[in-house]
Amino acid sequence: MEKLKEKLAILPDQPGCYLMKDRQGTIIYVGKAKILKNRVRSYFTGSHDGKTQLLVSEIEDFEYIITSSNLEALILEHNLIKKYDPKYNVMLKDDKSYPYLKITAEEHPRLITTRNVKKDKGKYFGPYPNAGAASETKKLLDRLYPLRKCSTIPDRVCLYYHINQCLGPCIQEVSEATNREMVEEISRFLNGGHKEIKKDLFAKMEKAAEALEFERAKEYRDQIQHIEAVMEKQRITIADDVDRDVFGFAYDKGWMCVQVFFVRQGKLIERDVSLFPVYQEPDDEFLTFLGQFYSQKEHIKPKEIFLPKSIDKELASDFIQVRTVHPQKGPKKDLIELAGKNAEAALKEKFALIERDEAKTVRAIENLGIALNIHSPHLIEAFDNSNIQGVDPVSAMVSFVDGKPNRKGYRKYKVKTVTGPDDYESMREVVRRRYLRQLKENQPLPDLIVIDGGKGQISAAQSVIEDELGLSIPVCGLAKDDKHRTSQLLMGDPPEIIPLKRDSQEFYLLQRIQDEVHRFAITFHRQIRSKTLFTSVLDDIDGVGEKRKRTLLKHFGSVKKMKEAELEDFRSIGIPEKVALALMEKLKE
Repeated sequence: MEKLKEKLAILPDQPGCYLMKDRQGTIIYVGKAKILKNRVRSYFTGSHDGKTQLLVSEIEDFEYIITSSNLEALILEHNLIKKYDPKYNVMLKDDKSYPYLKITAEEHPRLITTRNVKKDKGKYFGPYPNAGAASETKKLLDRLYPLRKCSTIPDRVCLYYHINQCLGPCIQEVSEATNREMVEEISRFLNGGHKEIKKDLFAKMEKAAEALEFERAKEYRDQIQHIEAVMEKQRITIADDVDRDVFGFAYDKGWMCVQVFFVRQGKLIERDVSLFPVYQEPDDEFLTFLGQFYSQKEHIKPKEIFLPKSIDKELASDFIQVRTVHPQKGPKKDLIELAGKNAEAALKEKFALIERDEAKTVRAIENLGIALNIHSPHLIEAFDNSNIQGVDPVSAMVSFVDGKPNRKGYRKYKVKTVTGPDDYESMREVVRRRYLRQLKENQPLPDLIVIDGGKGQISAAQSVIEDELGLSIPVCGLAKDDKHRTSQLLMGDPPEIIPLKRDSQEFYLLQRIQDEVHRFAITFHRQIRSKTLFTSVLDDIDGVGEKRKRTLLKHFGSVKKMKEAELEDFRSIGIPEKVALALMEKLKE
């Protein structure tokens, strides 16, 4: 604390970013400040909510970077969060994949739905947060504009040709001009021109009726009705057709909820809801969120965005390079107020459940730390070995952050240096490999290592951690009873039983960790054994080398499927008939 006080005393009164570090030197939080001196000092003075107290309790050191403006600080913070991925910062995950409508850049273009935007000269429209809206719009356009539907041009017509939704380039010439005209019409439609297209269709319908072409007139009428059903069934929220995103947020008890309304062609088509813990001022947290929101490939920037009036719109506009607006009256103001009200409602609705869940996990971590006489183990890594009589030995590691599985941190290991069923040496090898790599790559180290096993496995891991690598990471073990259930927590040198109540949250946490690492290890071992069994069947068959083994494994996947195969199935993947017959004979045996 003395070291921190000395650094706090000489902080500059300029804008910049600060990086909070834990006792291992890992950056756990990145923030920005208009005045570094005031902002950083505020963490260590006054009262805070539970989440901020937890962050402050882990801070052992900090550093800062001075910038020349608030905008520079905002941009730098955004880049530092991406670089260090600090555990206390909000990191929006790319787990939302919205569909787009795409016109392909082929000789005979297609209209398709896709979730991957590529630089391939295709025309993309969207995103559509509502997948149903994308599907309905595509169906409508398929009725209006008969582009080809097949991914590869066949040698005969399909159903789409017979129902007039494809011009049939497979059997007749379709000119480049015809394709270009349809692409332009679809582009015009998706860029907000559906009202004009409907007007054109209405004129064509009347002309056809006057010419007594009633069948043609009926076709135009049906197309008009389809446009009205798909494009105009929603209430128009804003009179113009500008694409925009509307943001509102609410803040309470250390949590923030941000609601985004997606308005496309004057209609509110969908919303996005994000709920997360915060450690800075609400407006600062919102600007950080905004940068991350538009850095995701799913969120293409619209022509303009509406922001709450408390947000500096010039700063936001310079940051994300989009026109920003503070609506002052009418439907536009009503819409942004509606987004804010929705954020407040969502926060109130979910807060109790989230708080209860967080309280359980935080309490479990804190109590586990107390029981083991260590710092609260926010990052826990657990290991388990799996083999059958020493065959195909593997190990697995799972990662838990703040009591929750961090599946990106899971790792699988094939044991390389151990022959036979030697659980202790297998544990030594895998622990050594894991933390040698973490040290070489300067990656964060865990607060606690959990070994699925008893005293021997614990001692094996400890010898590597302390004697070989010179680290001081606590190591504990979880022993099972005769019914293969979590029974005892062991720790120390030599390991001793650490008493935990069976109905405590910390015991349930350890149980979840042990079950998860065991499941992960067993699943990996089954995959390895399946491949080994498969390839062993192929041994000693003339004409089956490593390349054909890989081909067979990739195509069939299991011995069972290979036994059910016919001769033609082998021929179709390039296996000669003589070799295939020998293989089928071997499988019968």
